[in-house]
Amino acid sequence: MSGSGRPRTSSFAEPPGVPGAAAASTGSAAAVGSSTGKSGVPQASGSSSSGCSNLKLARDSGKVTTVVATPGQGPDRPQEVSYTDIKVIGNGSFGVVYQARLIDSQEMVAIKKVLQDKRFKNRELQIMRKLDHCNIVRLRYFFYSSGEKKDEVYLNLVLDFVPETVYRVARHFNKAKSIIPIIYVKVYMYQLFRSLAYIHSQGVCHRDIKPQNLLVDPETAILKLCDFGSAKQLVRGEPNVSYICSRYYRAPELIFGATDYTANIDIWSAGCVLAELLLGQPIFPGDSGVDQLVEIIKVLGTPTREQIREMNPNYTEFKFPQIKAHPWTKVFKPRTPPEAIALCSRLLEYTPATRLSPLEACSHAFFDELRQPNARLPSGRELPMLFNFSTTGTDTQTDSNTLKEYIKFWESAGHLTRKVIRTKTPKSSVCFWLVIHSDVVRQYKAAGL
Repeated sequence: MSGSGRPRTSSFAEPPGVPGAAAASTGSAAAVGSSTGKSGVPQASGSSSSGCSNLKLARDSGKVTTVVATPGQGPDRPQEVSYTDIKVIGNGSFGVVYQARLIDSQEMVAIKKVLQDKRFKNRELQIMRKLDHCNIVRLRYFFYSSGEKKDEVYLNLVLDFVPETVYRVARHFNKAKSIIPIIYVKVYMYQLFRSLAYIHSQGVCHRDIKPQNLLVDPETAILKLCDFGSAKQLVRGEPNVSYICSRYYRAPELIFGATDYTANIDIWSAGCVLAELLLGQPIFPGDSGVDQLVEIIKVLGTPTREQIREMNPNYTEFKFPQIKAHPWTKVFKPRTPPEAIALCSRLLEYTPATRLSPLEACSHAFFDELRQPNARLPSGRELPMLFNFSTTGTDTQTDSNTLKEYIKFWESAGHLTRKVIRTKTPKSSVCFWLVIHSDVVRQYKAAGL
């Protein structure tokens, strides 16, 4: 979850005293434990622990709680939603996260509960209501509940429940003194870049990319980006806070105090995640911004004046010792795939504009194995759907805005063909696999998309 503290809100007001505000009732909770399944990836299991909550949930796990909730997508038509088997699975300064089972569908969901400022709309809610993608955790419903104090109101986000995180998966392999299979690294990172391509096309910057916010199903290896508590729709010319993003994953422009940064801060964070999966530990640890900057300089060398200007034109101090860049091949272990090292080097660059875009990252040779028809997970299971790019935007895949980016990307690369857009040439700098028929492309272009 977000390490940014309080729930993120936007500046447009609408008090949450709305239809759908409902109290629900309870008490005891359980924390998520871990066991190892057939896939070799840790799987969630329940273990007793105590937890406290302002959301009055059922003390008895068999008790049914009913609230009036609004669907996450579509018209605002409040409806009754009933759930049971409630337990706490996470908490922090942001609030509390519960696991519950919907009565109607018997599906497991996560309920994220955050304190709502009556003066503002919740930015996380506004962003999540507009997102619809297979690699983004889905907002099913939302409802409001009263707190213990007078006039205290909580926003409850009912989300897809996904049992594991990339952080826990990586920690599992580290504890076993083994290396996470490279196929998992490829599958997870590819899906992360798909999710970033989508949200960036919507003008949304996540601002807290880290292994803990990457949910994964241990059996299918499907990844879903979660926790949009720090996310923001970036508008050029409007300042943003620089103290954002969790430590270890903060882009250097944030450390330099930039307030006009772009979504490229997410790319840097993604590069840190990739490096961490390859190394088995964070690549740029540090207890402060200065400590982290020192670690970055040890690898990338001292930034030039021009690079500092690109990160933050208002930063005038330049008192760093001149240190040469450390060869990337020496940063990683000897058997690290050279394509993985090459990808890292293109993500972790000082100059934000020179970092790869999410689509360029997807087309990198590091992911060539995923494009092979016989590619499988270590369990022998087929890979999750990675190339199911929708042309409608109605099936939780990729909307027309993102498709525009794909079309533009492919046209610039000279790979727009008459029948399908597809390449599997490993030596090509663009070896992205899309199955989009040219007539569909023509329809989108004719519609002015």
